Amino acid sequence: MEYIQIFWEATKNYGLWLWRQITFQEGLWGNYFYYLIAISLFFLVLEWLRPWRKNQPKFRGDFWLDAFYMFFNFFVFSLIIFAGLSEIGVNLFNNFLAQLGITNLVSLEVSSWPVWVQLLTLFVAKDFIEWWIHRLLHHVPALWEFHKVHHSVKEMGFAAHLRFHWMESVLYKGIAYIPLAMIGFGIDDFFIVHMFAIAVGHWNHANFRVKIGPLKYIFNNPDMHMWHHAYNLPDSHRYGMNYGLSLSLWDYIFGTAYVPYSGKDIEIGFHGDEEFPHKFVGQITHGFAKPPKSQNLKSKMQPVEK
Repeated sequence: MEYIQIFWEATKNYGLWLWRQITFQEGLWGNYFYYLIAISLFFLVLEWLRPWRKNQPKFRGDFWLDAFYMFFNFFVFSLIIFAGLSEIGVNLFNNFLAQLGITNLVSLEVSSWPVWVQLLTLFVAKDFIEWWIHRLLHHVPALWEFHKVHHSVKEMGFAAHLRFHWMESVLYKGIAYIPLAMIGFGIDDFFIVHMFAIAVGHWNHANFRVKIGPLKYIFNNPDMHMWHHAYNLPDSHRYGMNYGLSLSLWDYIFGTAYVPYSGKDIEIGFHGDEEFPHKFVGQITHGFAKPPKSQNLKSKMQPVEK
């Protein structure tokens, strides 16, 4: 009964928080709901005004499906179940630590650091952890089945950033919780970093491109991320490449960077995607059954030819 109560209270509190966001009761600062809508509209306008692939329609294939994913993954999923389950998980973890005599998980106190150093540390640490998680999604066959939802996009645009399986939220937040909890950041810090990461993620997927010169070796960008979604993968990167979310730095350090030429018009997706579910329900329920051997990732790799 205790955990049922925890689940209910967390779900109720999240619902009230979301309602306050929607009705502007908490103002604009820290308002994830309207920030996400505003940054999405911003990139939609950029795609219309300066499209990188000029023959791509303004509302590309599956645009509205991806727009729905935005509200589902960022808000509805948390309201239905994730807010409650994550609170139960945190309580179970804290109880486990208490049994070991650990009452404070924070091992790096950053509150005395300059604010910009705190934000930079959080941004880099979070992105590094998520780079490894993203790489796992490609290298572990069971996790790849969930990640196929994101790679089922056949025309690239900013909203493709928002199409991902709900299990990815569980994996990213679950795995990243412990290392980030060991650093003493406040909720405002996470909001600022999260806002920036969403903007970069939108840009990586957008049908909009600006040259950033040497900064391409630090920040992920549309040129690089198009190759991450390439339909055909080279033998040298048979599981994928360019795993960076906000930073490309990790791919250059660990040898997973691959941009042989402009990927503007390459085919994207994965082998077998024509048989992948095209509807929302089919996609969010995918990944829980054992995939056929013919869909094994290794057997579907093909060399990239210019």
